[in-house]
Amino acid sequence: MKADDEADPRRWYTTNLVGVPAPLLASTAFNAHPQPLHIAGSRETNSGLFALLARCANADEARDVFSHYMSLAFGLGRVDESAGGTRRWRSSYLKLLQGWGLDANGPAGAVLKGWVESRFGMVPAFHGDTLGRFPSPAWIAYLEQKAASRYHNNSIHQQLDLLYEFCQWMLGRFRLLGDDTHATLWRGSTRCEQQVVAGSLRERHCTVRLNNLVSFSTSAEQAQCFGDWVLRARVPLAKLLLVPGLLDTTSLHGEAEVLAIGGDYEVRARYD
Repeated sequence: MKADDEADPRRWYTTNLVGVPAPLLASTAFNAHPQPLHIAGSRETNSGLFALLARCANADEARDVFSHYMSLAFGLGRVDESAGGTRRWRSSYLKLLQGWGLDANGPAGAVLKGWVESRFGMVPAFHGDTLGRFPSPAWIAYLEQKAASRYHNNSIHQQLDLLYEFCQWMLGRFRLLGDDTHATLWRGSTRCEQQVVAGSLRERHCTVRLNNLVSFSTSAEQAQCFGDWVLRARVPLAKLLLVPGLLDTTSLHGEAEVLAIGGDYEVRARYD
């Protein structure tokens, strides 16, 4: 690899914990023919949770079981006074989701994108600014935010591992999005031209390269609120982290928002 390539994050991938090489996971080929993904060790380490979930008769019961388990396992809702008497709430997956909903390019978004790096091996392309050549001010800001203790404590990556595994379990058990392998989702964007890697927007069919973690909506009408271009994609269920109805919380519900692992997606585009 040339020296210039080594400084280009678009060519970077890291090892991961899902057993599929990151370049394949980020490709349109995986999207067309997905396979189930599991984060190594997560279900095995928390076998009690999934044994309880297996007994649930409906989605409401499963949500209650998951919420209660997470609260007990990670002490959510309790105050952490271990650092010199300083009162600080323990970081939780719910706070991260709320933070993402307010600003996907803030500290909570950095932690979530860092989790995708760690578990799926896909490096982000944007966080407040384009993450171009390394090092750069944008990269330094991202690295500082994703490692900051405000959100990055209380085994937050393990919490997100369980959120992902719970999402996959719920999609398989209760068909929250009504399909076996894919969900048809929409994404509003104002910067599509920068993301096109094949085809063209003029032809209304193209391949776009999305960030390592992105938001979609379950309806085109909701997606229109986020950009003049509306992209329709078939997203593998295996790439979903959060869907409406997964959790008993109002976080992200207003936009019918879905959080998905990114990469290259074939999309149908329209301009509104």
